Amino acid sequence: MHYYSVIVPVYNRPDEVKELLDSLVQQTYKNFEVILVEDGSTKTCKSVADSFSDTLRVRYYFKENSGQGFSRNFGFDKAVGDYLIVFDSDCIVPPHYFDAVNRFLEKQPADAFGGPDKTHTSFSSLQKAISYSMTSVLTTGGIRGNKKHVGTFHPRSFNMGISRKVYDTTGGYKITRMGEDIEFSIRILQSGFKASLIPEAYVYHKRRTSLSQFYKQLHFFGRARVNVNRFWPGEMKLIHLLPLFFVLIIYGWFSTLFYSQSLFKLGAFVLMFYYLAIFLHSVVKNKSLRVGVLSIVTSFIQLYAYGMGIVAEVIRPRGNQFFAQK
Repeated sequence: MHYYSVIVPVYNRPDEVKELLDSLVQQTYKNFEVILVEDGSTKTCKSVADSFSDTLRVRYYFKENSGQGFSRNFGFDKAVGDYLIVFDSDCIVPPHYFDAVNRFLEKQPADAFGGPDKTHTSFSSLQKAISYSMTSVLTTGGIRGNKKHVGTFHPRSFNMGISRKVYDTTGGYKITRMGEDIEFSIRILQSGFKASLIPEAYVYHKRRTSLSQFYKQLHFFGRARVNVNRFWPGEMKLIHLLPLFFVLIIYGWFSTLFYSQSLFKLGAFVLMFYYLAIFLHSVVKNKSLRVGVLSIVTSFIQLYAYGMGIVAEVIRPRGNQFFAQK
């Protein structure tokens, strides 16, 4: 029976932390501790942490702001578990999570692991649409929400576990944000460790609650992918460039309006067919016409914002200001 340490970096999100801790109270497997690392917040979650002292093994720490990567390292240093699990503060964890992880590791030992994200019934229509666009097989985020994935599995920090040996060997996160989880996953695999996807170890990831926030987040993800490639040349794969191709196609299609009506109509038909497929797939999956309509918008943003983030970082590199060695 393994003992797990849950590390959660927090920045001005006490309400989200309460939802996360509520879900951890419901776990059927109880052999874990929770370490909350307040990263220089002005709106702290200490009172929330204190309110769970009778139902969870919770430890709360406040530190100066250094970003989520180094805050996770801070938590790793304080942890006593055999495995160190990282959640984002905007996650809700289903009751069977630790049971699923423990069963898997007993049968198939792994140095690092992760699981997909799913949509919770309590999510708003917009949150469901955003979740759909980030997990659908019809978008580039699709590999995150399915049992199969493209290439070698790279755990992501919204739902990621590592053995203590992995941390001792790698030193944890070397960059504080801007693709820190991608860089860490690459370095884990480069160090010779094995990473496994545990399909049943999923979480409900709330992400952003407005279209503007979602756009900014995906734009940031696009920039981060370019920055990670600076650390690990060759890690920018074709699948990561698909949003960039989407941006080029969109602008190329618009340009046909000025010289070829037939090409413009053909492009419009193809795009209409693609987004009709997204609408129908989302309606069936979410059982909601409203979510289906919103999924058209969020799926466009998911591709366009990520692609524009790649363009922005190539034209005007800004990511290095976020890359700092520990």
